[in-house]
Amino acid sequence: MEIRLLKYFSVIAQEGTISQAAEVLHITQPTLSRQLKELEDELGTALFIREKRKMVLTEAGRFLKSRAEEILSLADQTQREFENRRKQLFSGHFTIGCVEADNSDTLAMMLEEMVSDYPEVHFHIHSGTGDDITDRLDKGLLDLAILLEPVSTDKYETIILPRKEKWGLLTSVDSFLSQKDELTKEDVQGIPLLISRRPEVQELFGEWLGVDTEKLPIVGTFYLIFNVFSLVENRVGSALTIEGAVSNRNIETIKFMPLAPEIETNCVLVWKKNRVMSPVVMEFIKRFKESFPENENNK
Repeated sequence: MEIRLLKYFSVIAQEGTISQAAEVLHITQPTLSRQLKELEDELGTALFIREKRKMVLTEAGRFLKSRAEEILSLADQTQREFENRRKQLFSGHFTIGCVEADNSDTLAMMLEEMVSDYPEVHFHIHSGTGDDITDRLDKGLLDLAILLEPVSTDKYETIILPRKEKWGLLTSVDSFLSQKDELTKEDVQGIPLLISRRPEVQELFGEWLGVDTEKLPIVGTFYLIFNVFSLVENRVGSALTIEGAVSNRNIETIKFMPLAPEIETNCVLVWKKNRVMSPVVMEFIKRFKESFPENENNK
């Protein structure tokens, strides 16, 4: 006698009709009716009679109901005990690098669920630039990383995170640029520019502006955006960045200005190809895959 059939029988007894029980069990009525008949045939006796559209237990059905409750309760308890044992045995430590972006919230959510399910698991987050993080990833100092496109991912397995990151210029509130709703190509022509040292980012902005990167009016480069806040405030230049990197900064003297047409890119979860991962890291990757199955891109 299968546990599954006992569960079906128990739900029918509780709900009183095949239709309601089928809805609770998320199966079709014909399927549930066949399963009930299979159980009755196996036991060689009827378990229900129909009275005024209700399924009423026979004497044999009442006997089975009491036994089914005991069996199902024991099965559930056993499953919980094995689950608790698995959680206790499942422990370890992993490290993940993360750039400053809106998708930091996605990482936080996934980590919260992970440590809630497995209290013995511990993690370390390394914040830094894309270059710093990929260097550590390549050296094996990080297990995983969340990077911001544009970035070369040829060496990595990747999962694209769905939340888009919006690019714009961080300007002084005293600048005429801050009086606009958005910045067009004409608005930023010749504006002194503070920009990431990453060639990919410079190429991204050059393509948007329609000029070669050598002709961009760059007055300075940086790794981390907070290093140029005072330069923007004092109007040394306007800094190209994503909104997610500055949205939580309560600085009244500078303002994020989106671009028009807009530039949006994704963050990606990456890990080195062909690297042997610990069970903890594999579990964490599996959770991302299950959350964003359509965005997995194993090159």
